Amino acid sequence: MKDVASVRERGVGDEAVGQETGQGDLIFGTRSSTIATLAERTSRFVLLVHLPGSHTADVVADALAEAIATLPEQLRRSLTWDQGKQMAEHARFSVATGVPVYFCDPPTAPGSGAVTRTPTGCCASTSPAVPTSGRSRRVISTNVAAELNDRPRQTLGWKSPCQALDQALR
Repeated sequence: MKDVASVRERGVGDEAVGQETGQGDLIFGTRSSTIATLAERTSRFVLLVHLPGSHTADVVADALAEAIATLPEQLRRSLTWDQGKQMAEHARFSVATGVPVYFCDPPTAPGSGAVTRTPTGCCASTSPAVPTSGRSRRVISTNVAAELNDRPRQTLGWKSPCQALDQALR
């Protein structure tokens, strides 16, 4: 990929002052069912984005841009993604949304991908068989996200991601 910014380029301390707010990944299902996960790092709130038909870079960029536009401004400071080629259109995404994209270190780095692994794993374990209808897939994604965001987490002091996000946005 061209012109990628490493998470190391954010600068020391940026995450501590809330500059890095979201982390994304993909969940690959059967056939052409792919879902993008966007996880807010502090609250662990997850947004699931159904990708219609494919997971090419242009489809991912368009779907993420549409989804991220629905979030409050405080949650649109930046997005961190793995090294996957599905974000090859990161520059176009950033221009469309004003959200810079940073790329994780390779997966061998300690702690890389830790925030999205939990939602990704939970999605895989809670998702029912995905129907072929795109509308049904979106409904299931919404229902699974609601279940994940209402589930209390020890790392949040037994608050749910919804409660932690609500508290953070006040």
